[in-house]
Amino acid sequence: MPGGRPRAFDVDAALDRALDVFWRHGYEGASLADLTGAMGINKPSMYAAFGNKEDLFATVLGRYLRGPAAFAEAALTAPTFAELAQRLVLCSVELTAGDGASRGCLTVKGVHACGPGAERARQDATAVRKAAEAALRSRLEQLDDLPAGADPATLASLLHTLTDGIAVQAASGVPRARLQRVAEAALRLVLGDGAWGHDTGPRSPAGA
Repeated sequence: MPGGRPRAFDVDAALDRALDVFWRHGYEGASLADLTGAMGINKPSMYAAFGNKEDLFATVLGRYLRGPAAFAEAALTAPTFAELAQRLVLCSVELTAGDGASRGCLTVKGVHACGPGAERARQDATAVRKAAEAALRSRLEQLDDLPAGADPATLASLLHTLTDGIAVQAASGVPRARLQRVAEAALRLVLGDGAWGHDTGPRSPAGA
């Protein structure tokens, strides 16, 4: 048949199912049997359509960034630092612990892959994360309402550290409601006045 036989499965649906498997189990925890079973295809069909497991993970990683994690890039359009930080941190709670799921973050799980067969997946996840932090730092450099004394690079790292921590806590089963409270408390600290000065001096006791 010219052009080969048409695929007998829905590629987008198969990728969504593969994303769910990788997201829940991590790269190393997702076996080929898990992946092909969820996707509803056999191994030859998977290899023919998506390549090996590493290739599939790379494809799924892009799908994750354009889909469930798209809020991170969208947050960069916020006109103020406060709105950007709120969108980034609060949406991370929804991503990692919303809808009763405790999946954590796919990229955080990806960089924690440590076996010799996971090197490319780890590199792919690391590259994505570095690019995201660089984009955040670049956006922060454009804003004129950062906390006094704050360095954009340090602030970008801090926000990513907060969202990473939320993801790890979510993956370990911490309830969404508790993570929401933690996120709100962290934002109050990040957005509070006087916390970023290079020489703030001793604070006066309350009521003094």
